Amino acid sequence: MAQPSMAQGTRKQLKTANKFFDQENYRAAIPYYEQVLAKDPNNALALFRAGISYMSFDKEKASDYIYKAQKLKPKVSKDVEYWLGRVDHLNYNFDEAIAHFQAYNATLKKKDTRKAQLAQLIQHAKNAKIQFNSPKDIFVKNLGPTVNTSYSEHSPVISADDKVLLFTSRSGEARGADPNNTTPSGKQKVAADGEYYEDIYESKRLGEDEWEKPRSLSGALNGKGHDASIQVFDNDTKLLMYRNDENGDIFYSEKTGADWSEPKKLNGNINSKAFESDAYITPDGLTIYFSTSKYSEDNTLDIYYATRQPGGDWGPAKSIGNQINTKYDDDSPYISRDGKTMYFASRGHNTMGGYDIFKSSWDEAARAWGRPENMGYPVNTPDDDTYYRLSPDGSYAYLSSYRIGGYGEKDIYTINYIKNVNIKGKVFSSRDSTTVIPGVELVFNGQTASKEVISFRDVTKPDSGNYQVNVLSGRSYQVALSKDGKNITTEEFAVPVVTNDSTTITKNFYIPYVDTTSLAGVNMKPIYFDTDKYNLRPESVKQLNNVAGIMKSNPGLNISIEGHCDSRNTDEYNMVLGQNRANSAFNYLKKNGVGDTRMVTVSYGERRPAAPNDSPENMQLNRRVEFKPILKEGQTINDVMTAPGGGASTNTTTTGTTTTTTGTSTRTTAPLQPGKTKAKTADGTKVKTKVDEDSDKVKVKTKGADDSKTKTTTKNGELDGKAKDAAGDKTKVKTKTE
Repeated sequence: MAQPSMAQGTRKQLKTANKFFDQENYRAAIPYYEQVLAKDPNNALALFRAGISYMSFDKEKASDYIYKAQKLKPKVSKDVEYWLGRVDHLNYNFDEAIAHFQAYNATLKKKDTRKAQLAQLIQHAKNAKIQFNSPKDIFVKNLGPTVNTSYSEHSPVISADDKVLLFTSRSGEARGADPNNTTPSGKQKVAADGEYYEDIYESKRLGEDEWEKPRSLSGALNGKGHDASIQVFDNDTKLLMYRNDENGDIFYSEKTGADWSEPKKLNGNINSKAFESDAYITPDGLTIYFSTSKYSEDNTLDIYYATRQPGGDWGPAKSIGNQINTKYDDDSPYISRDGKTMYFASRGHNTMGGYDIFKSSWDEAARAWGRPENMGYPVNTPDDDTYYRLSPDGSYAYLSSYRIGGYGEKDIYTINYIKNVNIKGKVFSSRDSTTVIPGVELVFNGQTASKEVISFRDVTKPDSGNYQVNVLSGRSYQVALSKDGKNITTEEFAVPVVTNDSTTITKNFYIPYVDTTSLAGVNMKPIYFDTDKYNLRPESVKQLNNVAGIMKSNPGLNISIEGHCDSRNTDEYNMVLGQNRANSAFNYLKKNGVGDTRMVTVSYGERRPAAPNDSPENMQLNRRVEFKPILKEGQTINDVMTAPGGGASTNTTTTGTTTTTTGTSTRTTAPLQPGKTKAKTADGTKVKTKVDEDSDKVKVKTKGADDSKTKTTTKNGELDGKAKDAAGDKTKVKTKTE
């Protein structure tokens, strides 16, 4: 007995649900379909129609329901392939959507008028795929549950000081909870689609992302049907608004104290018996752009404009032109403050589906608006995106959109262009977390939203160990840290979204690195040069005297003298300049008692910068000569640093950590003698040296870890050098060393 009664109840609920469904009152239909599915979860028809009903409220659930219905009953509807295409399109499954539309198209007769619509839907899916795969670096943020509800919110209007937001909502909060009654003014609480009529609300900003509870302005701006906000103008003293009068007209209201006056209709050059939906008055008050169906053959919206006449009212309307207007709806015009850019919503052009936001630039020479450009994803989505409005300073925008992740139906969002953020910090040794490591190269590798590779680089400064990079925010970076051409570690660093130009984030890195070869601990610091010069500065002479003293005190120490440049000139020129700088240091040390067989010179030109060549200060850091020890396999700097005449090495400090060594080092390196030697520098470069019997000819060959090579021959005061970098580019150097 219970089962027939349950079946009867299910049929009644399904009948009620279908009644609302046929009226396109989908919000009312859903609860009845859910009641049916609670008792009969495999009811294919209820699943199918519930899925269609959910498309404006929960796109993912809509997809689940329609697909399940088709699996249970492949021919649940003759239009099932069409709806599968629609729901796949809304859920970003563009290839699947195209396949479903094509399958549905194959079931239609040759002259079926729906074929044109399907062709458009297929093109929308193709457009959407292109836009989705080439996203913009834009941050889209929901305005939050204080403003947005499970009903539709749209038409954002912001005050000149960016502190008051007017918007339109169908939440019905101002009308009470009973949709069966009318308001005191006689206005029905629900429209034909079963939803509450649109009303205008006001909310005040409490913080950057915080708004006070909205208050309804329906008391002053209450018509018989829909009322919608459009624009505040004349220093926020006037409100342009839409009212559902004569199919839809444009009105204006004036501020009276804290409220608004009774709205008045714009003249007959703007309004007609057709549908006028939206408008925008330019800041100078002389031109109005508006959308109307008056002039189209199929009642679609086009954008027109009118200018203010000497008497103060609006003159005859003129079309904005076919460059903007299409055979589909073109709506919601908005002009930037400088008058050079128009934003509008359109169902035509190369939309991703539904309305998309487009922009057009004013062509001064042609005196016309240029070809519209789709604002791209994620400003636009496969569903409707409308009412794009810039903030007062133009730094971000407001938008109304149906999109996944909203509160239900259409919500209001902000659109912010993602900005660069300044990342700065130091690189420390992880052994003690306090010792900074200079000369560490940091490369931040990431991607733009469209998957293009981006890379940002800096090197920790010699004096402070500081680095600084300016990177695009809102993504994760793989940060590669290396020193002397050798990778030490790679870390991932997530940079949050930044929408202003002045944010700085401090990020320190701690790396497993101890510098066992650096001469910094024995005070062999780099020397620096003026632009395009290789003559020694007074402070360089002082440092070279110090280097000469260290070399004389440590006869086991041999060094590589390495010349570097900034990037002001060509690579070939800089290789010669770098060699000349190295030669200047070499010659000075030789004249001050350092044996020339204990020194080799190398030029790297601009190829190994200590800092990016992006400022005068950084370029100065690159115009330098560095001193590197030449070590045999297995040696450390401690092995070659000995006291005069013998060998006690005590209390030796090396960069990266502090090591105290007590006792006698038994390993020393003799000065270069006639014959052949092999050695390896701190950065992995292999050095082969050949000295003739009378030491008047020295050949030095180097091979870097990156496969770069040099060959230098010094004889009778002349240097002849050849170099090949990692890319295979060759350079020749010939100069005098004395």
